[in-house]
Amino acid sequence: MPAVSNVNDVARYIIENHGPMTAMKLQKLLYYCQAWSLVWDEQPMFDDEIEAWANGPVIPTIYSQHRGTFKIEKWSSGDTSKLSKDAIETIEGVMSFYGDKTAQWLSDLTHQEDPWVQARKGLAPGEPGSNVITTASMHEYYSSLSD
Repeated sequence: MPAVSNVNDVARYIIENHGPMTAMKLQKLLYYCQAWSLVWDEQPMFDDEIEAWANGPVIPTIYSQHRGTFKIEKWSSGDTSKLSKDAIETIEGVMSFYGDKTAQWLSDLTHQEDPWVQARKGLAPGEPGSNVITTASMHEYYSSLSD
């Protein structure tokens, strides 16, 4: 099943509707948008792969656009009008829970959760890695939290 949105549409929506934030925080919020879309909407929000980097989940296609930037003021890629009603509801649900948390808090949280931990197997803490966090592992883990 193809994803309902493009990751840039989601990134742009978050920045335009929730204001500037650090690149690390945006990455973690996009990760949680994907995770909860899998649970609540039963489909991925976007097709881009998420990798288990040392500082938590990272979407390389987004990273390549903000590399070297600490704080993101605006996101010029993407088109928020392409987001479905379900996608917007999921993004807003994620933002209402995770949106006021710091980037470090979000990163620490992902480090305690199975999808990131499983994808990092065999890597030392802080060691660079590009293992993919599968949507299957995300769906299984976050579904168990919503029971």
